[in-house]
Amino acid sequence: MNHRVLLVVTGLMIVLMPAIALQAQTKAPTAKAYTPPKTPWGDPDLQGTWTSDDCIGTPMQRPVEAGEKLYLTDAELTEREATIARQAANDKQEFVAANARAVVNPPGHWGERARRPCRQTSLVIDPPNGRTPDLIPEAQAALAARPVRNAAQPTSPEDFSFYIRCITRGVAGSILPVIYGNGTRILQAPGQVLLLQEMVHEARVIPLDGSPHPGPNFRSYMGDSRGHWEGDTLVVETANFKFNDQSRFGVGYLTGLSDENLRVVERFTRTDPDTIIYRATITDPTVYTRPWTVEISMTRQAGPMFEYACNEGNYGMFGILSGARAEEK
Repeated sequence: MNHRVLLVVTGLMIVLMPAIALQAQTKAPTAKAYTPPKTPWGDPDLQGTWTSDDCIGTPMQRPVEAGEKLYLTDAELTEREATIARQAANDKQEFVAANARAVVNPPGHWGERARRPCRQTSLVIDPPNGRTPDLIPEAQAALAARPVRNAAQPTSPEDFSFYIRCITRGVAGSILPVIYGNGTRILQAPGQVLLLQEMVHEARVIPLDGSPHPGPNFRSYMGDSRGHWEGDTLVVETANFKFNDQSRFGVGYLTGLSDENLRVVERFTRTDPDTIIYRATITDPTVYTRPWTVEISMTRQAGPMFEYACNEGNYGMFGILSGARAEEK
């Protein structure tokens, strides 16, 4: 190689090295091949209690300025790890700081924390910009006409969402992370899988026998689920959702709407002894201009899941509505 060629190659490497390094930082870490254990009847074993706590704080939709950047850089990941460590230290403080402001919310340590940060920049991974797709014009009009839930001055239970009323978090909403109660217990038997959610204690019994969905006259807020295996991945397709102004693909608190044509396809893939990758694709052609997908990692946690006494402990609802009755008088 002559000196001129050597200088050109060296110059190109100097220019390209930062870009190559950045690309490596924003890619997902390469996963090692993993074969999950089998149940006595031969299905991949997903049993245990799993939590989406580690994705607490990851936004549903990616900030616009992040573009198509799916993963945090190593530096950003380190910064989030430091934030988690500071939160853990603050949670252990025995006394409130002298200069702390009084607030109406419970103390921070009552919530749950991530143990390690999600590497994703958003829960939405498709479309590539990490944002839910546009609504078709008819769905936009329906959204504008919907009543406001959790209003500033509610007067009846119907002014609150199903989630606040302890009725349901929906299919994807039961698994995706909020500030606490993010556990999912998976139990398996020949020909079926049971998903038990920590929050609201909803149970989904999913047959794996190839039976079809019932007709469209059979509907519920959690829909009707049917499952099968694709290799080591459990695939669950849910349809026949009961449509109402809070459907939102079964999730009251997430961005999104749905109608009776909604279908949700979930995929559970165990990638190591302590991790399941959960992916859900939402398809509703009479609401969205295209399907879209969310993804999280679920980590194993020690059980059991404790009782979720939602209605029994929902004193806020009683107090708010009592105030409304007093105001009416």
